[in-house]
Amino acid sequence: MSQIVKIGESYIRSLIPDAEDGLVNEFIENAVIKEFKAGDLILDVGQYIRSTMVLSKGILKVYRESGEGDEFLMYFLEPGDACALTVLCEVKSEKSTIAVKADEDAELIFVPLEYSEKWQVKYPTWHRFIIANYRKRFEELLTTLDSVVFKALDERLEFYLKRQMQHNGKHISLSHQQIANDLNSTREVISRLLKKLEQAGKVKLHRNSIEVIKL
Repeated sequence: MSQIVKIGESYIRSLIPDAEDGLVNEFIENAVIKEFKAGDLILDVGQYIRSTMVLSKGILKVYRESGEGDEFLMYFLEPGDACALTVLCEVKSEKSTIAVKADEDAELIFVPLEYSEKWQVKYPTWHRFIIANYRKRFEELLTTLDSVVFKALDERLEFYLKRQMQHNGKHISLSHQQIANDLNSTREVISRLLKKLEQAGKVKLHRNSIEVIKL
């Protein structure tokens, strides 16, 4: 993590265009932006959450960890997103049950708990912003659940690559081991499935990267 950056009015209105003047002023006074490098662990399982986190730049990976250290990807956060699960833990003063890592260099806005709760009552735009993020995260979780419960691993892999394309375009810089970690599989199995996709003309494999041709 690097320096704390001062937040300005234009920055806030780019995230919440119809924000009330009072909300903007309180945001400037009480929220801060912190910078993170790709790979930084921003939130760990078991950690208490003291602030609402809103992503302003970069991509974050939200995932669960097993007792053996295996990772299961839940969803990605993009600029303008708040993590609804962290908001729930924050409101109930519970420890986090998820982990959040910077998938690339990122900037996060941190709003202290006492202000986030007060703003949901005081400012309709902030309330709508939080509710919209609840809805979006819930829909993403349902999509992820469907892929796990109803799809075979080869279908899950294609679903995973399509999701990665939303953030990285057709060139995905991930190793087979990283993909295996996200899908809770093994490198050997993922490599075999990727090879089948390549033979089918759907992807082209490079060292530590994948070029999507057609999925």
